[in-house]
Amino acid sequence: MVVIELPDEAATAALATRLARLVRRGDVIALKGELGAGKTSFARAFIRARAGHDEIVPSPTFTLMQVYELPDLSIWHFDGYRLRDPEEGWELGIEDAFRDGVSLIEWPERYGSLIPRRRQEITLQHGAAPEARRAIVDPGPEWASRLAPLTAET
Repeated sequence: MVVIELPDEAATAALATRLARLVRRGDVIALKGELGAGKTSFARAFIRARAGHDEIVPSPTFTLMQVYELPDLSIWHFDGYRLRDPEEGWELGIEDAFRDGVSLIEWPERYGSLIPRRRQEITLQHGAAPEARRAIVDPGPEWASRLAPLTAET
């Protein structure tokens, strides 16, 4: 487990950008945290960094899922906040996302056992100052070696 202090939204975006460079098809990133902790800001920065331009990235709170088809891979952005039952994930095509793209999943706990164990888990918490955040990164065995350069930069 790695704890990264993020003094402002720019630091959160920088972390998301560095992580976006490391992903591969089939990767799952579970973004946990309270309302307003920065999950959507993290996801936006991640998608924009991977897209290579200022992509419009709406929150999928109401649509539950957005797909971004990029030249090298697709990014599936899920938001489980309004999910009533974990099984609704199947209706969103979550298994396709796990197989064919990179999955960013806000509120992963609402998807229950649908979220694979082979995931990168990031918990965002409020920091000491109003704009500060803390990222608790639980890399899991498949991510540990890939994250070594990322954690060395912070």
